[in-house]
Amino acid sequence: MACSMLRSSVTPRLGARSGSLPARPVARPASRRPVSAKASSSDDVGAAGLAAIGLGLPANAIVLWSEYTLQTTGAGLPPGPGGALGAAEGVSYLVVLGLVGWSVATKVSTGSGLPPGPSGLLGAAEGVSYLSLLAGIVVFALKYLS
Repeated sequence: MACSMLRSSVTPRLGARSGSLPARPVARPASRRPVSAKASSSDDVGAAGLAAIGLGLPANAIVLWSEYTLQTTGAGLPPGPGGALGAAEGVSYLVVLGLVGWSVATKVSTGSGLPPGPSGLLGAAEGVSYLSLLAGIVVFALKYLS
């Protein structure tokens, strides 16, 4: 019994302050925004990034289809009903070149390419655009330089 009384008088209770040490204030940031597990700075790509994702991925598919058709048949895609397929092909080439140009400009100004975007889709559109450009150069070289 005497031992437990001695221990309780020497050992400070949990949560009790010692008289010799002043309480330290807890530093808190000025504004506390809740941090979402999903949202990060790479997910916020703005309207241009979302447009690049929405237009870039389908445009790359059309460009690669056009390049394959050009390599195998010697001609691009047929015009389609009302010229819609031919128009989509032309716009798709412009979108792919726009993505590559945006990526190069970002690389020159910041030292890194485009941000990955939500679920990495902007980074995927960027990478596939470079592959589409490379495939176009190879098809051009095979068709017109040989």
